[in-house]
Amino acid sequence: MSSTIDLKGIGVMVTRPAHQAEPLCQQIEKAGGQPFRLPTLEILPPERPPDELQRQLDRLHKFDMAIFISPNAVERAIELIRKQGGVPPGLKMATIGRGSAGLLTRLLGREPEICAPPPFNSEALLTNSGMQNLSMRNIIIFRGNGGRELLAKTLRSRGAKVEYCEVYRRACPTIAPATLTRAREQGKIDIITITSGEGLRNLVHIAGPTNRHWLFQTPLVLTNRRLAALAQETGFKQQMLVANEASDSAMIGAIRKWATQQTDSRCTGVQDER
Repeated sequence: MSSTIDLKGIGVMVTRPAHQAEPLCQQIEKAGGQPFRLPTLEILPPERPPDELQRQLDRLHKFDMAIFISPNAVERAIELIRKQGGVPPGLKMATIGRGSAGLLTRLLGREPEICAPPPFNSEALLTNSGMQNLSMRNIIIFRGNGGRELLAKTLRSRGAKVEYCEVYRRACPTIAPATLTRAREQGKIDIITITSGEGLRNLVHIAGPTNRHWLFQTPLVLTNRRLAALAQETGFKQQMLVANEASDSAMIGAIRKWATQQTDSRCTGVQDER
């Protein structure tokens, strides 16, 4: 697929949290598309008392490894860790996505010792050689509220002692369904990007009954096959494209692939009419 395919005239809904959406929106605009910003996740401070979180971070020197689930986990955790005196010497760090690894490197000036290989998910991280022999290792997982249990469950089965440290929480933004209705009626949205299951469910909630039929008929770009399966279960019926990973460049690549398919189908249709 040629990277010269542009997105002229294509409206792309970007559902990343507001503080993380701009790089993708800028790439869409650079490619000629029109981003429509509709954050379906809001990142807020954790609900746990600050002194309780502080006490947990005071014990960070007792851990052998810290795992960061997402860029939000990296950003919030490092901010808190710096206030507590910085990263303890000897603490190994692991990340799942390349975005998390890159952010950790920028914030600390050092790369994580362990990174998940493609497709950059928990399953891939668990294949790393450094995640195998973990008997009596103390591991802390920085994340938001809730989430999958696969990683901690598997690490415990390999002998590790695992604690969660929830440094942020996700919430559904307050957005009136009329916002989406106006965008739909004005033809501003041709395809939607989705990066998390919670964001997908929040989008359906924000859409409300008025927009739901249209929403389920709109193509999606997703970051993994689990999301595609969830979208199907939720009621989405239109084409779903799975990006190679959760990065902005991979999302743009998937959108371009969809745009190419639309161009090819239109050309075929014209030829058939002759």
